[in-house]
Amino acid sequence: MELYDLTDATRTVMITEVEADIKAGTLFLSRRLNGPGTTQWPQILIDAARNGDPASLAARIRTEALLNSREIFHRNGRPYEKNIPVNAAETLAEGEFIRFYMRAVCVQALDRGTKVRVYRAKLVKNPRLESEAKIGNVVDPAELLRDLRTNVGMDTFLGLPPGPNSGLCVRLID
Repeated sequence: MELYDLTDATRTVMITEVEADIKAGTLFLSRRLNGPGTTQWPQILIDAARNGDPASLAARIRTEALLNSREIFHRNGRPYEKNIPVNAAETLAEGEFIRFYMRAVCVQALDRGTKVRVYRAKLVKNPRLESEAKIGNVVDPAELLRDLRTNVGMDTFLGLPPGPNSGLCVRLID
């Protein structure tokens, strides 16, 4: 992933944002995390913000076996059990790391009195049309920050990031 603004300053704000969610009891805990994963997730996320990236966070999730191997889903109103997707660690790591990264970028943009621009941080094989349409858009950081803080662990009102594995992110406008 190409995270243009992943600096020490950004990492510091990311940690502050994670800690704020922990304190408020709003930190997203994926239903795919197992017992140890749920317990360790807050610190693992802080560690990744401090000196990691989405790939290192996913590797830690896999190495420490923090995900359930199976999950329940519903089809036609009936519950079924299935294996979690093979990319579940990457999806969780990328989604949450990028969410806190974007929050930190927005905080910095507000401090600078500027806006943020949408870009593709990760190449994807089959980009969604709605994702492609967002690239290059300039976004109000206050509105996006509010949206990312409010819609934890789910799709945001503004559609950033636009679903799992979209590869979209925001960056500071100089």
